[in-house]
Amino acid sequence: MHKFLDCIVVGGGASGYFFAINYAENHPQHSVMILEKSKHVLQKVKISGGGRCNVTHAEFLPKLLTTHYPRGEKEMIGPFHTFMTGDMMTWLEEKGVELKIEADGRVFPISDSSQTIIDCFVGEANALKVQLRTSENVLAFEYQDEVWRVKTKTNVYQARQLVISTGSSKKIWEQLAQLGHNIIPPVPSLFTFNIDYPNLTKLQGLSLNTHIKLYKDNTLNKPLLESEGATLITHWGLSGPCVLKLSAWGARLLKELKYIFVISVNWLNGMNTDQALENLLSQKQQTSKKNIGNQSCFNLPKRFWRFIIDEARINLAKNWADLSKQELYQLAEHLTAFRFKVNGKSTFKDEFVTAGRVDLKDVDFKTFSSKKQPQLKILGEALNIDAITGGFNFQSAWTSAYVAANAD
Repeated sequence: MHKFLDCIVVGGGASGYFFAINYAENHPQHSVMILEKSKHVLQKVKISGGGRCNVTHAEFLPKLLTTHYPRGEKEMIGPFHTFMTGDMMTWLEEKGVELKIEADGRVFPISDSSQTIIDCFVGEANALKVQLRTSENVLAFEYQDEVWRVKTKTNVYQARQLVISTGSSKKIWEQLAQLGHNIIPPVPSLFTFNIDYPNLTKLQGLSLNTHIKLYKDNTLNKPLLESEGATLITHWGLSGPCVLKLSAWGARLLKELKYIFVISVNWLNGMNTDQALENLLSQKQQTSKKNIGNQSCFNLPKRFWRFIIDEARINLAKNWADLSKQELYQLAEHLTAFRFKVNGKSTFKDEFVTAGRVDLKDVDFKTFSSKKQPQLKILGEALNIDAITGGFNFQSAWTSAYVAANAD
């Protein structure tokens, strides 16, 4: 049996480490220990952003920031008013980590290395005498006589306060359920669309600004979901912010559909079929003697333009003057309502995010304390909070950790 601790943090990831640092800073006379089941800490920090660590996003208004959270939008407004993106950026810069904001709003260390963030956290934790036990897989925890007892394979720890920051741990969810918490079954949240369409996937690497509507099937009744933004063509189908937003907001719906559905892609975001046709008619008048395959429209990449012509079953050798109005309409339709069947999903890079875990109704968001058990706090991805890609998931982790560590 180990000596009594003031606080035990289960999980050495982003929220757990940031909580421990802030707790130790606010309570220098208290003891705090992190229990991590693996040999290494901050593993998701290490792989995020392709190894660069997308620490947050340059959105500085709480209300607008919450719109990037399919789950947790309402609950996180208050916490974001306490600790926001700008606060995290200031915190890191005060610790000597220089940051940069990229064109799309994502924030990275200037070093372009996640190791910079890991070194910062580990260094701060060591300086504040945060205790760390790796390879300590927590098997059970219970609250008796105003003390939390945490059992691992080799030890039993005791503490006045327990913090759960384990993310996707089925064993921990089961323990929390036994303690009265409602666990929302997890489903994938950030993923890309698998599309078996060789002529499309040959264009891998191209990115276009699109508007996508998602339907249950080819009947194309009212769309179930819509999204707009950059879409990346890949060797397996479609990815990019537009697709990832659909996957995040439709996480549970797409699970029910077994990831088989239909999408209609408008490659000319902001332009409908009639408007596209009008532009094509104008193009025909202006360049009547030019070859259609050599005269790309709408500032589209030439190889994508030729793909559209081919899909509309139009001879690439034709001149603009030779195109009938029906052929122009076919082009307009393929540009603004290109239909694909999606058959499956792929994880987005190494950033596996899920929707689910502890029901938000079970937590007080002024402190991130459990409403079911005393002296228990639940943070980060252990909660049913998730966001689209771009640094938003990390920000909810930092915010929950900071608010919880500063609460009595």
